[in-house]
Amino acid sequence: MIRTAERLNTVQEYYFSKKLREVRGLMAEGKPIINMGIGSPDLTPSPEVLKAIQNSVHENGAHQYQSYQGLPQLRAAIADFYKKKFSVDADPNTEILPLMGSKEGIMHISLAFLNEGDEVLIPNPGYPTYTSVTKLVGAVPTYYDLTEENGWFPDLEELAKQDLSKVKVMWLSYPHMPTGATATKEQFVKMVAFAQKHEILLVNDNPYSFVLNAEPASILSIPNAKEVCLELNSLSKTFNMAGWRVGFVLGSEDHINAILKVKSNMDSGMFYGIQKGAIAALESSDDWFEELTKVYGARRELIYQLADLLGCTYDRKAVGMFVWAKLPEGSAASEDFIDNILYNKDLFITPGTIFGSNGEGYIRFSLCISEEKIKEAIARF
Repeated sequence: MIRTAERLNTVQEYYFSKKLREVRGLMAEGKPIINMGIGSPDLTPSPEVLKAIQNSVHENGAHQYQSYQGLPQLRAAIADFYKKKFSVDADPNTEILPLMGSKEGIMHISLAFLNEGDEVLIPNPGYPTYTSVTKLVGAVPTYYDLTEENGWFPDLEELAKQDLSKVKVMWLSYPHMPTGATATKEQFVKMVAFAQKHEILLVNDNPYSFVLNAEPASILSIPNAKEVCLELNSLSKTFNMAGWRVGFVLGSEDHINAILKVKSNMDSGMFYGIQKGAIAALESSDDWFEELTKVYGARRELIYQLADLLGCTYDRKAVGMFVWAKLPEGSAASEDFIDNILYNKDLFITPGTIFGSNGEGYIRFSLCISEEKIKEAIARF
């Protein structure tokens, strides 16, 4: 018998992979399932983006292997975007690395900076991939609590009391996934100082800045942040390009070179046409962001109505393409609550527990669903 690697014993199949298979099975049985679980944008990229990829396929060299570092024009577009939107200066030649989605970046960064036995600080609740990748590379996940009472921001004073001598990397995600909480400039300053004091590489995962958020922010805007910080970003949410798999990481030249050592051994460059489409997206006018806000804003108001019907509470100041809602007192556990709705109302909502133990008592609605479908869901209650 061929045995699998021991590392597979440290992880399980991704929740959405397993649960969506169940949902598809119910749909195959004829159930009218409405999926509010996953954050996969249902809108299309802009006409300019689609035109860019269409035109690109006829250009010389479009179908050859591409540079591991991406097109110079793409890196320049990323640099311009970060300067315009975040007031962050980044050298396109040395401090920016395009990625095939930011999820790829989580693995590359972990392989580049973690040895077996190193500890990694992971938010609870937080993106499950931080934990699974940490385990796959043989490092040790150490969770730090995020609570509603503390604005879903880490208690750095309490964290500093722990033994952090083995901690090599700390994951952040602001705007926060799944809660939609944001971090202020002052909080980012404290995070950078914390990382400098404890010699920890701080990685901010930042794909939700432009969804229902009037004040986009980057941790790299903090002075000297590049000494200890990396920032991941993605075109998936902001530009409706989830399936294109376009992301990037910014940081110091040394840190970027370390990631490039891994990446250059994992792929042979991003398709030329996708890079050209990404350039067009990054050059989008303010009209694009205003329309995005209009569409998601209308959907969010309807989701609030649905949450009200379920007796949930939520924070209207939260941003991003989800609504994080607290279940009413006396409710069933989160997973039982959503399963009851799935089987009785044919509606799939994400339980907060898949993001960590601090997600118990919460559920998450996705805004990646049409107004008509949300109204239909409301009617079912």
